[in-house]
Amino acid sequence: QLSEDVERASENPTEEREGGMEVHEDSSSVILPDGELGTTTPSLRFSKTCLKNVFSVILLFIYLLLMAVAVFLVYQTISDFREKLKHPVMSVTYKEVSLYDAPGIAFYPGKARLLSCKHHYYDHIPPLINPGQPGAIECTTQRINYTDPFTNQTMKYALVVQGPRDVKKRELVFLQFHLNETDQDFSAIDYLLFSSFQEFVSSPEKAKFMKDCESSYSSWKFSAGFRTWVKMSLVKTKEEDGSETVEFKQETSVVNYIDQRTKPRSDQLFFVVFEWKDPFIQTVQDIITANPWNMIALLCGIFLALFKAADFAKLSVKWMIKIRRRHLKRTRQVTNHIS
Repeated sequence: QLSEDVERASENPTEEREGGMEVHEDSSSVILPDGELGTTTPSLRFSKTCLKNVFSVILLFIYLLLMAVAVFLVYQTISDFREKLKHPVMSVTYKEVSLYDAPGIAFYPGKARLLSCKHHYYDHIPPLINPGQPGAIECTTQRINYTDPFTNQTMKYALVVQGPRDVKKRELVFLQFHLNETDQDFSAIDYLLFSSFQEFVSSPEKAKFMKDCESSYSSWKFSAGFRTWVKMSLVKTKEEDGSETVEFKQETSVVNYIDQRTKPRSDQLFFVVFEWKDPFIQTVQDIITANPWNMIALLCGIFLALFKAADFAKLSVKWMIKIRRRHLKRTRQVTNHIS
């Protein structure tokens, strides 16, 4: 059998070559599709990698923009805090009371004389029976002489009267002055308001007290021949050093007084009414709206966002570098395979 096989092989050498060529052709036909697949797959991978890189770059720019916004917010927050420290805001609060501390009303009548003084309630002032004649003085009064605080030479005479207290009963003080003669074309009486009549009474140095009041408070006037109605409101101001100052705001209305006395007179009459405007004490103080704890919390949040954004940007860059290296490695592998 072996000899027959050898003879058969020696007789058909061409057939074996053709069979071998057929096998080679079959093997080559198997390799070609693999090559085709190898060339298409890297292109798909490259497109996906490119999209991922573009998306990562966009995210990176977004986070860089957010970081820039956070840095601007930090700068703006610190600037606003410093600006608020330099410019505090005025805060106004109102406290309602039923009774005021009776204020002091200091009159500077000069040659004028106090004829009558009386407390009335509910805005009811009965008509004067004998205007220009001395009447009842039912107010608590004090007379004081002191030197002018601005010149320290001129002596001043002041008549201090206790003001109204009961704001709910609309208590008022009605005063009448008389001036016999004057050498001026018009006549007026100066007056001064200060916060506490009781403080004046209990002061051991009343002259010094009045000098301080005149230096601190404003003075006003009311004229002869009129009924002057003064409505007061109290304003307390708290200073930065913790001290408290008091001042008065007033609304004044003037009504002409028709002198109905039978005989013509050369003297002049003054009528003035003092009343509280409302039961609210106005308190004014400067407050700093900038809260350091709020600013610290905001800065902590901003810096945390900065660190997270920087961390994300660093990771994004590392990931992009890694993807790029993988892409170059696959490109080399495909090139080597094709070659």
